[in-house]
Amino acid sequence: MRFIDTEWLLSLAATSVPIAALAWAMMADDARPNSRGATDLQIMSAEIVDRLNGDILWAPATASTDVVTRMGDEARSVFGPIPDIDCGDASAKTIPLEIDGNIVDLKPNPGKAGHPLEFEHRDISGAVVKWTSEIAACDKPSLAGNVTYCGMNSRVTRKVKGSVEWVALCRKSRANLEIDPEPYWQESDPTFARLGIIGFNRLTGEIVFFDGANDRHSFDWRKPFVPPGGHSYFDQEGRAAASVLYDPGFEIQCSACHDNKSPYVISPHIAQARIGYRDGATGAAARAFSLGDYLPRTPHSEDLPFRVIGSAYTAIYGNDLARAQTVRDPSGTCTECHTLTTGMTGQRLAADAAGRDPFVAEPDWTQLVRLRAEQTKLDQIAGHRTRWATRAGAGGIHPWMVPKEGGKVASAPSQITESDWQALSNCLWQAGGAECGYRPLYTPCPPPADPFGDSAQPSALTATIGPPAPGAIGADRLLSIGWSYLNDYGHVPERDDVRFNLVVRSSPVPASSDPPAQADYPTVAQARGDAFVPFSGEVGASGDAILIRDIAYTGHRRFTDPMPSTTPRPYRIDLPVQCNRRYLARLLPKRSCFDQTGTRYADKAIPIYADIACN
Repeated sequence: MRFIDTEWLLSLAATSVPIAALAWAMMADDARPNSRGATDLQIMSAEIVDRLNGDILWAPATASTDVVTRMGDEARSVFGPIPDIDCGDASAKTIPLEIDGNIVDLKPNPGKAGHPLEFEHRDISGAVVKWTSEIAACDKPSLAGNVTYCGMNSRVTRKVKGSVEWVALCRKSRANLEIDPEPYWQESDPTFARLGIIGFNRLTGEIVFFDGANDRHSFDWRKPFVPPGGHSYFDQEGRAAASVLYDPGFEIQCSACHDNKSPYVISPHIAQARIGYRDGATGAAARAFSLGDYLPRTPHSEDLPFRVIGSAYTAIYGNDLARAQTVRDPSGTCTECHTLTTGMTGQRLAADAAGRDPFVAEPDWTQLVRLRAEQTKLDQIAGHRTRWATRAGAGGIHPWMVPKEGGKVASAPSQITESDWQALSNCLWQAGGAECGYRPLYTPCPPPADPFGDSAQPSALTATIGPPAPGAIGADRLLSIGWSYLNDYGHVPERDDVRFNLVVRSSPVPASSDPPAQADYPTVAQARGDAFVPFSGEVGASGDAILIRDIAYTGHRRFTDPMPSTTPRPYRIDLPVQCNRRYLARLLPKRSCFDQTGTRYADKAIPIYADIACN
């Protein structure tokens, strides 16, 4: 009996290990699957294989048909456990509102009878500058465009575990997009209008988006929110609560703005120390008002992987994801440090950051309509920006990004030239050519055993023979095939998006006992199951071979979350086998991508053959 690997694990090519036939009654020459359907013997044999292994034969994140619950299961399979979303936690940060270089909050005014709620303005030393009864503009209005421009006291929370982080924004907003002296806007009021959550793996660039249900007009951060999909497959109460908490239609296209290969988009509105302060991150205003480095700087290189997780989300926005591109600034001014794209980071944030109007040299009708709509939105944002914040005023913090110096707005030169901006904007609106250096923004899902992505491979293949299992009719022995494998892509110990297929073909042992040719093995297409016909569960026919699909690691029973591991996990398949046959098999790993690409298979499968002589 020999194990021969000629395609993949070359280090094992000449190794002989005790391996036996992958055979059972359903694979005999006179009982192969055919176009006339399965025989009773085939179905019986498949049922035996399913009974022996069925509890570990299951595709990840297939426990629920509910859109939100399934998306949560997919996210957990990629990112590991999702923490509770807790904007009321002590570590969460309040997003401040700044007007004329002062910080503003809504409080009872002690200087007026009845102490009405008014807006208190304090300078960087904490001294009260003035009180006002209304707010028409602020220094750093939101660029989102569909939320209150000068909202206050929204909260952001960030949790990190290894290479994965979760960022949630509990945003206060009103339908009229304006702010009034109502209790709702006070920091002590825990109600808010919009819940947004982003999960991100900084090593793999995988990102997932969830939003609170759009038919729910108020949320409350006094209690943590259960994560999508609950805490596990068994968390029925949490799964039920999550299914009504989150938006199943993904009405907000989060990827349109969060397209910069980062879990967050940094703008003046989010009040980072390095953006929107004339004296920079170490100045007095940044120290007094900003979130500091709560959301740290992350690399944004166009070479980094970046992929949206969520089969339901990507089914809706797949075309937009496929069209999105990164852009190189023809002048080299802006993309030395930033990743700009043909999405909102290019078309809105870049225009606002540079203080320029969107431009296309020769727009077609569709581009012209979109340009006018975007200009209208930018004008509305500008209409909510204080004069103090503009170049004409004393503040001078807008434009908020300057050539070469980035957020150091006091640096010179202070503005991109009009000609350089027009060349860049033309690229951002997908109207340029080779000078734009267009490349796909979103990168492909990596298959397992990919040297350029996920290089982990199965190892330590073994086989043991024992007496036939009870009820294994027609079997002479029980074969246990084992291997080891660690799904460590992204360094997530609980990652659970890889399974294995095992495809087997049987034939008589040739008289010469010569090793088989490659053409004798089942094909990789058969290992994929391109024409799979199920007989029992995940066991069935794949052409003239038998396929066992979706093999999880030993003990990883159907619809259970994996135990964390940083060492290879054991895998095993038990098969009833017969004597005096040659069996040829391929072992093929595959990844559930949970995106518009579906499932990605390894390019090669491990070939196995054995001649079994029981005499």
